[in-house]
Amino acid sequence: QVQLVESGGGLVQAGGSLRLSCAASGRAISQYAMGWFRQAPGKDREFVTSIARSSSTYYRDSVKGRFTISRDDAKNTVYLQMNSLKPEDTAVYYCAAATAFGFSASYYSSQTHYNFWGQGTQVTVSS
Repeated sequence: QVQLVESGGGLVQAGGSLRLSCAASGRAISQYAMGWFRQAPGKDREFVTSIARSSSTYYRDSVKGRFTISRDDAKNTVYLQMNSLKPEDTAVYYCAAATAFGFSASYYSSQTHYNFWGQGTQVTVSS
């Protein structure tokens, strides 16, 4: 199985940028579709973005145009570039890996399709 470790979180002012990394070990991420999820205080964990093995991507509407997911299979790492951050982006961000093959762009927006999860990294956006 694969182990996932997120990094790159922190405190940033509104309008700023952060890049999160998800480093994998144990298995090559080329075998997985990868996703980012987030959980704000008092709220359920929600989908942010995903990237399939083919590198096709899918985003929740509120982050389109601001966030970019990418994968570097050679480095066994997935990234989340977050620009124009807003206070409502404040959350713990989780990286996840899915073994299943989806048949639609939205398939990987469901948490139930993911098999492995990281511990999360805190992102705080101040106003």
